Amino acid sequence: MRKIKLNFSHLTITDKIAKARQIVAAIKGHPAFANPIPALDLVTAQIDDLETSHAETLAARQAAKTKTSARSHREVALTKTISQLVAYVESVGGDDEELLMSAGLDTRAIASLSSETPVLPGGLETAAGDHEGEVKLFWDTVAGARSYVIQQSPDPPTATSWTHAGVSIKSRYTINSLTSGTRFWFRVAAIGTAGQSGWSDPATRIAL
Repeated sequence: MRKIKLNFSHLTITDKIAKARQIVAAIKGHPAFANPIPALDLVTAQIDDLETSHAETLAARQAAKTKTSARSHREVALTKTISQLVAYVESVGGDDEELLMSAGLDTRAIASLSSETPVLPGGLETAAGDHEGEVKLFWDTVAGARSYVIQQSPDPPTATSWTHAGVSIKSRYTINSLTSGTRFWFRVAAIGTAGQSGWSDPATRIAL
């Protein structure tokens, strides 16, 4: 008896739906397959269920990406606003540590302030996130950095393909709502009192 070559488990969800419908259509009404097991009505119902669920999943991912983008823009706006507010407090408080701390802020030792832009972050690495569409980023801490800005790019990266991905006050960040099975590139820059560093060497990963 000949064996059928199906490879169904290796197909994408869209291809599985199309292949299943093709099989049902070919068997339906075929005189040699009068009583298929399982019944074609059951198979069709499962195809419809998967197709509906897949469409809902794609819509949810797109909505999540839209919300994540909106959140990132608001995050950048708040970071800039808070930085401006802190600069105002510093201009009023001067060297009065008690006055500065009364505004809910911590002070740094004077020696830690620098008129030079921070060095670019090194050691950027990527790792799979805990959920689908997540990528974790790690890099070396930069002395004097107050925060870090992260950018991402589709593959291959170009001079104009980089877009804002987030801001972190730590030397790590998790990017979510990425398209599974797609390769992305990432880079990081440090933000200090004198401005922004150059961009790190990029790192890449395929989102799971």
